[in-house]
Amino acid sequence: MSVIQITEENFDEVVMKSEKPVLIDFYADWCAPCKMLGPVVEQLAEEYADRYVFGKVNVDEQPGLALRYQVMSIPMLVAMNLGMFAGKQIGVVDREEILALLQQAAELRDKKVES
Repeated sequence: MSVIQITEENFDEVVMKSEKPVLIDFYADWCAPCKMLGPVVEQLAEEYADRYVFGKVNVDEQPGLALRYQVMSIPMLVAMNLGMFAGKQIGVVDREEILALLQQAAELRDKKVES
């Protein structure tokens, strides 16, 4: 499974209704750090497709989503689970930090199930 291009039109289906934790990569085509982070997200999407959903939002094409998540700097990664915000990372981060962010989102699900 590859990274899904997220738009205003498919956001609810891809993110809010997902039964798996979701990682959203907010990026722009002109952003050099975004180009560095993109391949890491793509690789993780291939490795962890069974556990997580990976999506990306082009902030130039989807300004409403960028505004909704208060994207001030890119790249910005947002983790969601059960339609709830679970955490974010700004800037280029390594795969371990991305996996920790996704684990944080997965734990949100566990806490929600317990209550």
